[in-house]
Amino acid sequence: MTILTANRDRPLPGGKTPEAKVFGQTLASWLHEWFIGHRNRLLASAAFQAFAARNPLTRPIARDRAGTLFAMATGFVHARILYACVELGLFVRLADGPRSVSDIAESCDLPLDSARTLLLAASSLDLLTRTGPDRFGLGELGASVLGNPGLEGMIRHHSVLYRDLVDPVGLLRKPRGSAELSAIWPYAVGSASPDPAAMDRYSRLMGETQAMISGHILDTLDLSATRVLMDVGGGNGAFLAAALARHASLAGHLVDLPGVADLAKARFSAAGLATRTSVTATSFLDGALPSGADAISFVRVLHDHDDPAVMIALRAARAALAPGGRLIIAEPMAGTRGAPAMGHGYFGIYLHAMGTGRPRTARELGAMARAAGFTRVLERATPIPLLVRILVAEV
Repeated sequence: MTILTANRDRPLPGGKTPEAKVFGQTLASWLHEWFIGHRNRLLASAAFQAFAARNPLTRPIARDRAGTLFAMATGFVHARILYACVELGLFVRLADGPRSVSDIAESCDLPLDSARTLLLAASSLDLLTRTGPDRFGLGELGASVLGNPGLEGMIRHHSVLYRDLVDPVGLLRKPRGSAELSAIWPYAVGSASPDPAAMDRYSRLMGETQAMISGHILDTLDLSATRVLMDVGGGNGAFLAAALARHASLAGHLVDLPGVADLAKARFSAAGLATRTSVTATSFLDGALPSGADAISFVRVLHDHDDPAVMIALRAARAALAPGGRLIIAEPMAGTRGAPAMGHGYFGIYLHAMGTGRPRTARELGAMARAAGFTRVLERATPIPLLVRILVAEV
């Protein structure tokens, strides 16, 4: 566990004055910028690039950097290869074993040459694997996609984002929230009367991708002593249903907008959980949440909202919890070790196109929780931090 709380009133290390600390930070910043400038002038030199490619000591680094740049330049093509495989159902078609090119082409209604082009491209990405001169089967990554239906939903959904990113400069110059992606997520901004079709589309997509996320969260958190878990912005109830299935003594309370709340009620009823659940149809942006829960969770909710809305939600959670209650924040976070591009490199652009929210680091979310009145903010280590990280704060 990583303690994120900080005492801002503690003495500075070594007895330094605040002025000395500021000077030290300024000097460190100047040295850092000087080093970056010197490094970049060197890397931009054609002579140095040629030397680095020839020298046995620097050649691996040069190759790695060249590969990284090539991956950036071609990443859009790779994403569309993945989309084509999903759209054509290739992973499902190959689930029972390898098939011939002609068989795959016929089942996908593709010309033989086009099918071979796609199969070879997908094999180069480890989505498929070539098992013979004219046969292809699932690759490791393709099998992983097959085992995660929610991922297929996200891959299909990304077509909207890609249309917005055809002209990324134009996207950044337009007013935030005017992209095509923002038009299909009115529910995410807490609209009082969102379009029913948009609510259903959003809730289904989030529900499809929630199964694996829920497993990671519930494997990490100990809810055995929790009596009532309130899941705020809980959509169609996928996470809360998973939590109740895991803990037989747990009761659940879901809070979400009207319409979405009805979807959750239907899920709970179908799963035989109606007697253990209650549902409140409201927006947490109204600034009030029902009382009675001893834990309140926000699962992949806060990063969809701008800072003022997040503070409203956190203060409402603090007011609804009695002493000893816990706040649970579970979502992908910026600054995740091993996945630096996931935060601002993906969610930053996605949420900009969506028109609301921003990626936040664990430290930023911890500071916001403390500002809302919570104490002792801790991070719980999850199996795959790229997918979800967890902060727990106490009243």
